[in-house]
Amino acid sequence: MSKKMLEGKVALITGSGRGIGRAMALVMAENGAKIVVNDVGAAVDGSGGDATPAQQVVNEIDALYGQGSAVANSDSVADWDAAQRMVKTAIDRFGRIDIVVNNAGILRDTIFHRMTPEEFDAVVKVHLYGAFYVSRATIPYFRAQESGSFIHMTSTSGLIGSVGQVNYAAAKLGIAGMSRGIAGDAARYHVRSNCIGPHAFSRMIETVPGQSEAQLQERAAKTRPDQVAQLAAFLASDAAKDVTGQIFGARGNEIYLYSQPRPIRTMHRGDGWTAEKMAQSLLPAWKNSFTPLERTRDVYPYDAI
Repeated sequence: MSKKMLEGKVALITGSGRGIGRAMALVMAENGAKIVVNDVGAAVDGSGGDATPAQQVVNEIDALYGQGSAVANSDSVADWDAAQRMVKTAIDRFGRIDIVVNNAGILRDTIFHRMTPEEFDAVVKVHLYGAFYVSRATIPYFRAQESGSFIHMTSTSGLIGSVGQVNYAAAKLGIAGMSRGIAGDAARYHVRSNCIGPHAFSRMIETVPGQSEAQLQERAAKTRPDQVAQLAAFLASDAAKDVTGQIFGARGNEIYLYSQPRPIRTMHRGDGWTAEKMAQSLLPAWKNSFTPLERTRDVYPYDAI
């Protein structure tokens, strides 16, 4: 039997009690990894807590791949000390850590002029600070062993645009920038950092307004979490050892690579610029190159296959 792609590796996957996180835990376990299943068991808005979902995924993995293949952890990513504990859970239970997937998240959707500081802070704390806390708790181990893979979940809400999600978009675009920074800082230690912007049916998708039950079921059939999970497993493996600082997407049976901000137009003026000269010269030359104010559905107007 050939060696499994993640054999001998240990993965910490946050928010893996349900949805995409659960799918990644199962796929990585199938590929030979030991798994720390982290989930606070909260509602989509972050309220409440229940250790049951994480333990259920552990039970599934143990039943499929042998007792002791996974361990549950219910610490919150939004707490610095808790992030240290979840990483320590991997070290104490399995002796090492090789993969971190920053997947945990919440939503507090509201139109910007009604958004409260608390709604903004709660979402940024879980997504952006959570990804930082867990990654920062892990990097000493990755540096010491000179290997490791960070996989961060970003979103088209930040990469492209959405309505009523200023907090979520800010956090998710921040994660993309953070991942790029980690990739540069950690490259000398052979540590990689990449992002996935997933299209997959989950509890968060169910909360998006204006969708009928039939539309939700159709989307669930075409954008399955396991399709995103396969991409995550690849990025976590040694087969992707030269892939870092990138942003990927998975939508149905499509996998794609996102562009990242680079200058697309330049204009030089030897006598210098004034606001009036910009209005006269720069604006008419550049207006057709401005990025349209689009939403995700404008960029992906076709159905996933």
